[in-house]
Amino acid sequence: MNQVASRLFNQVRLFSNLAVIFAILVSVLFQGVINSGNLTWQVLLSVLALAIGIPHGAVDHLITIPRDSKVRFALFITGYVAIALIAVLAILRWNVVGFEVVVWMSALHFGFGDASFIAETDRLAGKTPMSRYLEVFYAISAGTLPVIIPLVQKKSSSALGKVNPALINWAGDYTSTLKYFVLVITLFALLILITNKRYREVIDLIALACLALIAPPLITFAFYFGCWHAIRHTARLTLLLPKSIEAAQTGNGKRSFIAAIIPGVPALVGTVLVGILLAIFNKDGFSSSLLWSLLVVVWALTVPHMMATSKLDRKALRFN
Repeated sequence: MNQVASRLFNQVRLFSNLAVIFAILVSVLFQGVINSGNLTWQVLLSVLALAIGIPHGAVDHLITIPRDSKVRFALFITGYVAIALIAVLAILRWNVVGFEVVVWMSALHFGFGDASFIAETDRLAGKTPMSRYLEVFYAISAGTLPVIIPLVQKKSSSALGKVNPALINWAGDYTSTLKYFVLVITLFALLILITNKRYREVIDLIALACLALIAPPLITFAFYFGCWHAIRHTARLTLLLPKSIEAAQTGNGKRSFIAAIIPGVPALVGTVLVGILLAIFNKDGFSSSLLWSLLVVVWALTVPHMMATSKLDRKALRFN
């Protein structure tokens, strides 16, 4: 099974790298031929990429609570939905503050989730894992590059204005400070990764840096969330879900991965429906409102999702 899982993890990692390269190339092409004020292509691609990533967090109940406890299951689902709804209302009510909290929370969740994916990849391959301090620096860089950098560049204003004008000046006077902080941390992480001959992680960080610096903010977040973080997390789920484990034991890595996606499909449908309902009652254009609504729901779901997967990440990173 470990051999099948190891091959799957490497394929998923390659896919995430290729998806980022695709996003960069498409961004360079479209930004060169389409008026900068026309964000339709960004909205369409972002909605598609976000949709790809939504199912990955919808199986938290399957990996967090005992399957034979109906009471705990009901309590978990109730609490999970309640936290997500509270987060939705908070972001809609306090746009900027809610956005700032979600930004930093997402950066940490994404970064340590990616470091956990690499730790499990190393374990499956029988490779010596990164040291703890290296995991921390990699996690901080991998999380802040695709989340913070796109939001502190000048070109983020038009994108944020398309999503929600209230977010344009979200960082206030700390815009440049945040940008240089992330870049310095990333440079230091690259240096120690190279020193420790972790060249595959170097490629990852360079890919994320190029995505963050070249692609528009909407494309950067959407493709990172859907085609990097989400599918890497889904690969990790194949080690925990019974149907995925069963498929892996028969040598079918593809079926193992699909088995980890299927339980999350209803969440995708539900999220899109909620996003459409929120967009319908929004005074702005439907496409912009739909993107904002989907982002709000995704951000809100990140709150209970991060809480549910924190134990899994600590175990992978040996932080217990």
